[in-house]
Amino acid sequence: MTIDERVEVIVSLLDNKKAEEIEVFNLDKVDYIAQRVVLANSLGGKHTEALYEHLKSTLKPQGEEFLIADVSDYWVVADLGDILIHIMTPEYRQKYSMEDFLSDLAKPTHS
Repeated sequence: MTIDERVEVIVSLLDNKKAEEIEVFNLDKVDYIAQRVVLANSLGGKHTEALYEHLKSTLKPQGEEFLIADVSDYWVVADLGDILIHIMTPEYRQKYSMEDFLSDLAKPTHS
């Protein structure tokens, strides 16, 4: 499966479990720790962790390897090596402005 097909599966799983405002950032052309970043809002509280557990239980049998994860009720970051998944409450997403950072990072630079 290609990286984009894997990302499609992740987005679909998140969408099916009511994650909101799902965005994917392609960082192939920049020097960053991952090639893709998936950003999604949870409905808050335990939904954040439940989304992560759903991803893990569905993707691990398909061969995805979760290298490391930081999990709380407000924020999850899961590192699959070439894909990073951030799931957070809307308040945390706004506070950390992840999409601004990733959008700026993904913009092509001209010399």
